[in-house]
Amino acid sequence: MKPVARALFIGAGLAALVLAAGFYVQLPWATGTWPWPGGRLSYIFVASILAAAALPVLWIGVSGEFAAAAGGALNLSIAYAGVAVYALGQGGSPAVTPTGRFGLICVVVSVVCAALFLWSRRLPFHDRRPVPRHIRWSFVLFAMILVGVGGKMVLQGAQLFPWPLTEAHAAVYGWIFLGAACYFLYSVAMPVMGNATGQLLGFLAYDLVLIVPFAQHLDKVTPALRINLWVYLAVLVFSAFLALHALGLYRATRLWRIERHGAHAVLQ
Repeated sequence: MKPVARALFIGAGLAALVLAAGFYVQLPWATGTWPWPGGRLSYIFVASILAAAALPVLWIGVSGEFAAAAGGALNLSIAYAGVAVYALGQGGSPAVTPTGRFGLICVVVSVVCAALFLWSRRLPFHDRRPVPRHIRWSFVLFAMILVGVGGKMVLQGAQLFPWPLTEAHAAVYGWIFLGAACYFLYSVAMPVMGNATGQLLGFLAYDLVLIVPFAQHLDKVTPALRINLWVYLAVLVFSAFLALHALGLYRATRLWRIERHGAHAVLQ
C-alpha cells in the first residue's frame, strides 16, 4: 500500500509542477484548462498556486509522511468547493459552458480532497518535532490576512491585487485564499513539523514563483494599486525568509537532521 501511495503522490506532484510551468510561460495547452482568461500576471498567479500545491505533495510522496496530506486536502476541498459554487452559479448548462464544466470538475476534486482529508487525518505523524512559537504565530498572522483579503474578494469583489481583477478572478482567487487560511489554521491546531514542513515548502514555492514577476511589475503598476503591490511583496519576502529559515537554517526544524554517533555523523 505505501509504495503505491507514495508513487501516486509523487506522480500528482510532478503533474502539478508541469502544469504550473505551462501556466507560467502561458502555453496554450495549460491556459486552455482555465475558463477565465487573464493577463500574464494572472496566469503566473495560477502557476504559483499550482507550484504551492505540488511541492508538499511531492514531499509527502518522498518522505511517506501521509498524515501531512490532511491540511492540504482540507485547503483544496474548501477552495474547490467555493470555486465550484461560483462557476456553477454563472448560468447556462454546466455540461455545455466551459465555466460550467470547470465547476463540475471542481465538485469532483473537492469531494476527492474531502475524502483524502478524512483518511489522512487519522494517521500518525512520523516527525513530531514541535513547531516553534514564532512559526505558529506567523501562521496565525497569515491566516488572518488570508481570511480578511479572501473574504473581501469573494463578498465584495475587492481590488486587492497589484493589477485589476475581473469579478470572476476576484471571486476565484478569494476562495483560493480562504482555503489556504484553513491550511494555516490546521497547522496551528496540529503544531508538529511533520504537518508544517509541507506547508512551508508550498509557501516557499509560491513565493519564489511570484517575487521576480511582482518586482518587475513595480515600474508598470498603476498608482492606485501600487500600495497593493508593496504590501504583497512584503508578505512574499517575509514568508520566503520564514520558510528558508525554518527548512534550511533553524536547527530544530530544518528538513535534514544530523545525529552524531560517536565520531560519526549521520544525515537523516
